[in-house]
Amino acid sequence: MEVTLYDTVFPDLNLLRQGKVRDIYDLGDALLMVATDRISAFDVVMPTPIPGKGRILTQMSRFWFEMMEGIIPNHLITADVAQFPEVCHPYVDMIRDRSMLVRKAEPLSVECIVRGYLSGSGWKSYLESGEVCGITLPEGLKESDRLPEPLFTPSTKADMGAHDENISFKQVEDLLGQDLAAQLKDVSMAIYKKAVAFAAPRGIIIADTKFEFGLIDGELTLIDEILTPDSSRFWPEDTYRPGRPQKSFDKQYVRDYLLSLDWNQRPPAPELPPEVVENTCRKYEEALRRLTGTV
Repeated sequence: MEVTLYDTVFPDLNLLRQGKVRDIYDLGDALLMVATDRISAFDVVMPTPIPGKGRILTQMSRFWFEMMEGIIPNHLITADVAQFPEVCHPYVDMIRDRSMLVRKAEPLSVECIVRGYLSGSGWKSYLESGEVCGITLPEGLKESDRLPEPLFTPSTKADMGAHDENISFKQVEDLLGQDLAAQLKDVSMAIYKKAVAFAAPRGIIIADTKFEFGLIDGELTLIDEILTPDSSRFWPEDTYRPGRPQKSFDKQYVRDYLLSLDWNQRPPAPELPPEVVENTCRKYEEALRRLTGTV
């Protein structure tokens, strides 16, 4: 039976930060990142958990971290709870398969988004201005169209409850310097293109995705999660049709349900009905199975 974890309460550990999904504990030399079963939409955390979601996110991130090591190092030390510090041992039954021991990094203040298809806020921006994050696109594109080339469209990293804001590449250069901004763009594009090539024969289109980076001893390092249904749009290739929203293996299904309600996208969020929870579980599990061969 799948164990559900919405909140972590570990009195012996130092809670550093509680994000929308992950609870992060400071263990001194390293951090413990625990992926809960919380789900957020429109930057608001839902009161209803998705059972097993944290386990799926952790397995998928581990899979991609390993694949991308030739492009960039990541912060993962181990996901084997037997190798965690002794102070974690009282909690291993709760955190097994859903936690990672990671190196401490200095997080960068931008989120690195790569878009291969015109969807979500990118589609909305295109309708309004013909641009996405200041990048002019050809006329006549339809919703969900594949873009001529993937776009690097960074955003700010908002605090809990606030909305991320798209920014231009020039603004990233102003924030981080030209060299680091160029490195972020190049690495993000390289990871995205490698993932797209891997996912395509497995029947999944990666429409867009979001990466987070930090510096460890001055070296650019991939942190947080990578290419999960929480941070990406995964579309089934066999039902893909431009000109409309797509079926998905990600939390777009939850967003679509919420858009059908009279809710202002601010806390408190509504409870998710059982069928939405069950269908979301299935979508996340299918993404994991197709991409990694495991469940």
